[in-house]
Amino acid sequence: MTIDQAQRDVRFVFLGGFPGQSVSSLIWFASAALATWKSSRSAILVLVFGGMLIFPLSQLVLRLMGKPASLPKGHPLNALAIQIAFIVPLSLPLIGAATLHRLNWFYPAFMIVLGTHYLPFVFLYGMRQFAVLAALLIGAGVTIGLYLPHTFSLGGWFTAVVLFAFAFLGLNSVRSSAAAR
Repeated sequence: MTIDQAQRDVRFVFLGGFPGQSVSSLIWFASAALATWKSSRSAILVLVFGGMLIFPLSQLVLRLMGKPASLPKGHPLNALAIQIAFIVPLSLPLIGAATLHRLNWFYPAFMIVLGTHYLPFVFLYGMRQFAVLAALLIGAGVTIGLYLPHTFSLGGWFTAVVLFAFAFLGLNSVRSSAAAR
């Protein structure tokens, strides 16, 4: 199997990232709403613990859509996908340290970690749009953290909207590719 074939498998099985990004977007929306109208503590808990549900909920979305929920056993990109999945949870102590230093750095720190998490998706999916997504999240995280440090929920809302938009960009890209084939 060539790299192009393996990447095509990832794109089509995971619909250009649609299930994961749409589920993630909903969790970020819920967290941002709580940050705006309830408390920073509840917002943080929803994002951290809700984030643990992204993979199983993404698989559920795929199954509800009548699609396979994973790559075939032995697929050459399975190991990379598993490694990428651990970037965010293993970075939670760093996000926690930033948040303990300054509460309003929670979302910016999370955005930088999430953007970093999306960089290897460029290779995994063979889709350059993940580089744009990563740059938007990292750039906005740095900008909000440095220049808008007195706002808590802005990063949550920004990330929710960006993830939502990119979920549908990825889905549309895969559908266009399928139609062209």
